Amino acid sequence: MIVAVDVPHELWRALSFTVGMTWEILWALVLGFLLSAIVQALVSKQQVERLLPDDSPRSLAKATALGIASSSCSYASVALARTLFRKGADFTAAIVFELASTNLVVELGIVIALVLGWQFTLGEFVGGPLMIVVLALLFRALLSRRLVEEARLEAGRGRIGSMEGHAEMDMSISGGGTFWQRLRSPAGFTATSHVYVMEWAAILRDIVIGLVAAGMLAAWVPDSWWRALFLTHHPTWAHLWGPVVGPLVAVLSFVCSVGNVPLAAVLWNGGISFGGVIAFIFADLIILPILDIYRRYYGLRVAAFLFATLTASMVGAGLVTGFVFDALGLVPEGRHAKVEDASAAITLGPTTWLNVAALLVSAVLVWRFFATGGGPMLRMMKEPMGEGSDHSHHEHHHAHAH
Repeated sequence: MIVAVDVPHELWRALSFTVGMTWEILWALVLGFLLSAIVQALVSKQQVERLLPDDSPRSLAKATALGIASSSCSYASVALARTLFRKGADFTAAIVFELASTNLVVELGIVIALVLGWQFTLGEFVGGPLMIVVLALLFRALLSRRLVEEARLEAGRGRIGSMEGHAEMDMSISGGGTFWQRLRSPAGFTATSHVYVMEWAAILRDIVIGLVAAGMLAAWVPDSWWRALFLTHHPTWAHLWGPVVGPLVAVLSFVCSVGNVPLAAVLWNGGISFGGVIAFIFADLIILPILDIYRRYYGLRVAAFLFATLTASMVGAGLVTGFVFDALGLVPEGRHAKVEDASAAITLGPTTWLNVAALLVSAVLVWRFFATGGGPMLRMMKEPMGEGSDHSHHEHHHAHAH
């Protein structure tokens, strides 16, 4: 029996879900990227390099804190981790920095809270440090000196991956004064606008892909298929299977950073376990394009090592977080993540006014970006500057901006 499919109607349903989810998270994205830009405008990447000399608990704690402050899209964080490693940072510390800069950042937490609920944001900030501890222990037990030297040799070849130029740019401001004095200065305004626009340029593709993919999945995949995949009729097995299947879905999704939160909402509504959502969100650093970048940066053996250890740490963190939150009664009973179509999402309510304010703030920052010569930076963000290139313009010009 052949079932007729109304193609235009189905395409409209997918587009409607995409638009609805975009409208729900727009203001949160702008707020998150603005807060991230403010922090990055005041933290120098040169300071980061000097603080990661080894894999001691103190250095890894600093790597985690600096990663949170140096929020980046997944591609840029991977490129920045290699840059830090090439300039003398410890390999374990560089990878921990990479994890923190994508999975423990303010914009991700805000969007997770808005779409999935505050419990998932809490799960992110509990599971993230746990994942870092597990990874550090795995590295200490399994990472040989020979493998590190192989990684350093391959990293020194300078093969192009993605976002090398963006990773090497330092848009922070120099000079004295308090936090608020530097932030309110013309240089602070300029630096914030430059980081803000560059972060959006780096991550916009993944956000769009994630929203479109989530819209298609919400419109076209029946709930029965999700329930079968996630073993919802077997609660015990579902708890164990969720953190395993979550990263596997992420690997095949090609979506990373904040862009995978709408997908996580679809998976949660479809029946994946709480720990499975956490593991899925953390798995943005093992998607297929990034695995290929690891291969180019560090060689095939080190890329395989990173895939195995990162996956194990994500699965472990998801399992532990899921069971702990379930034991504490912190797992939401209902599955009501915000996966709404355009007609339900776009109303004259608080979200609309927040989005209008967010768009106005964005417009001001974009104007400042181009008015202060930011345009050429967009062309350079995907190209490596080279070891001998002059970074001074990108590192220090904000100190004299007006």
